[in-house]
Amino acid sequence: MALKVKAKERLQKVGKYAGTYRYVMLPELYSALSQEKVIKEAALRSGVSEGVMHACWDAAGEVIKAWATEGHSVALPGLGTMRFGLSAKSVSDVNDVKTSLIRTRRIIFTPAQEVKDELKSTSVVITCYDRNGEIVKRVTSADEGIVEDPDNTGDSGNSGDSGNTGEGGNTGGDNGGGDGGDGNGGGDGPIGDAE
Repeated sequence: MALKVKAKERLQKVGKYAGTYRYVMLPELYSALSQEKVIKEAALRSGVSEGVMHACWDAAGEVIKAWATEGHSVALPGLGTMRFGLSAKSVSDVNDVKTSLIRTRRIIFTPAQEVKDELKSTSVVITCYDRNGEIVKRVTSADEGIVEDPDNTGDSGNSGDSGNTGEGGNTGGDNGGGDGGDGNGGGDGPIGDAE
């Protein structure tokens, strides 16, 4: 099994490479698997009927949703944990604390070690396309397979300029994370992002 990635030669219109062509990597778009297909496959693998699997799937979804909205970090069996967080502006005066400081609400998924290990060991196949859409090269990964950890990004700005959290930002963790450089990163602690 391998992850498929496209590297397309594109004209850069902004930033330090504006006016030049650069190869930009994007994941291949896989088809979205329907809930019904997943339930059917899980029923086959477990030996449980589809009706029972469907009932269990729905019940688990309702429990996860209810507990997560009560502030719990909820285990997703075999996958990791899910919790809700938020991104908010910080203020120096307690009298300025109000709900309008909240910028966004987030769903935070932390993968289990087994899932991270599986991703780390999965090869990546890159197909390179020139500006005319012609295939010019194929590459199979030889990288270290480092997997980003949403709860352990530190203060080094791991997301960097990838566009995930803003230039120089990081996603932070339960302890508030870093300040996110331009204010788009930071953590999901009790108050949220520092700014």
